[in-house]
Amino acid sequence: MSKKKVLTIVLAGGEGRRLQPLTRDRAKPAVPFGGNYRLIDFALSNLANAGFLNIVVLTQYKSHSLDVHLAKTWPVSPLLGNHVTPVPAQMRQGPRWFAGSADAIYQNLNIIRDDRPDYIIVFGADHIYRMDPRAMLEQHIESGAGVTVAAIRAPLEQADQFGVIEADSTGGRIERFREKPKDAEGLADDPSRVFASMGNYVFTTSTLVEAVMRDAANEESAHDIGGNVIPMLTEAGVAQVYDFSKNEVPGTTERDHAYWRDVGTLDSYYEAHMDLISVHPIFNLYNQEWPIYTACSPDPPAKFVFSDEGRKGHALDSMVCSGAVLSGGEVHRSVVSPGVRVCSHAKVEDSVLMHGVEIGRKAFVRNAIIDKYVRIPEGARIGVDSSEDRKRFDVTEKGIVVIPKATEVSA
Repeated sequence: MSKKKVLTIVLAGGEGRRLQPLTRDRAKPAVPFGGNYRLIDFALSNLANAGFLNIVVLTQYKSHSLDVHLAKTWPVSPLLGNHVTPVPAQMRQGPRWFAGSADAIYQNLNIIRDDRPDYIIVFGADHIYRMDPRAMLEQHIESGAGVTVAAIRAPLEQADQFGVIEADSTGGRIERFREKPKDAEGLADDPSRVFASMGNYVFTTSTLVEAVMRDAANEESAHDIGGNVIPMLTEAGVAQVYDFSKNEVPGTTERDHAYWRDVGTLDSYYEAHMDLISVHPIFNLYNQEWPIYTACSPDPPAKFVFSDEGRKGHALDSMVCSGAVLSGGEVHRSVVSPGVRVCSHAKVEDSVLMHGVEIGRKAFVRNAIIDKYVRIPEGARIGVDSSEDRKRFDVTEKGIVVIPKATEVSA
């Protein structure tokens, strides 16, 4: 495998409509996560840890903050043939945006032809997980398949939420690939579960090039890898499944083994954060054998000041990032991003505070996601009265208040 040339394509053009208003000003892969990170950092870290650093990132919608993040965080040495390069829609096939993930690759076939790789890894940019892609590539090469699709074992009752893979009796060759079926059958070795596509693929280069060219010629296609290209290659008998539960990542434990989370909705995004600050989280950010990389800011350490009766700067059951100052305010069960200020007598519970948020004196915030640079004024109450919150902000099905970036909040 070491002599084979591998190109990695990261698909980062998603709008993330279900994450509105967090995606009002940014692409979904650029949405902050876990205080320090952006969603794209997880896919890129998996590739970097595995030594795959010949990466192009296909961008499209509202990509400025994503481009800035890539430039600041992922400059790697081209001296050794390494690069992480954002590639916007270049309109090489005419004046139009990418029509889908397959079309995004079709419109950038020049990159593949210039690089001339033997294999192409195609990863999505907006899931939370650890994965060693080397094992998937090894299986792909050994099988001789045209494409290998990574799959998680999902509960059978959730099959209608995923692209479901039905494999043959050996558990290898894909016999059918169906989007959100309501009549899915369980796996042979575990009838209570199905194989759900993770949106991560390994292609033999010639197979991918031929498939996207054929797809481009089909006017009835939605030009999507999962919805169109994989079913096409399944019918051709050249598609294999990779069981993610067999993936071994250095430093993982039985608890966080094969963790994968789609944070495509505001509630799932919030719940993933609440897992991070639990006493024993399922996803372990502290695995130093397979780190999640991101930009290193020059912020000073977090600071906690005042210890008067009723005016204590402290945080419990929380993650507090550098540059944050808890000045006589309390934080409980929350994620506090860099540069946050929590002023005297303020209280924050069960919330996600992004970069530069300020919580004013005597304010109370509960069950909220507050985007960057929002100032909560003195005495304001967020997450207390749902009917009042709904008049001013987005509120999710589970009652989480979401305040967009740089919103002017009144008391």
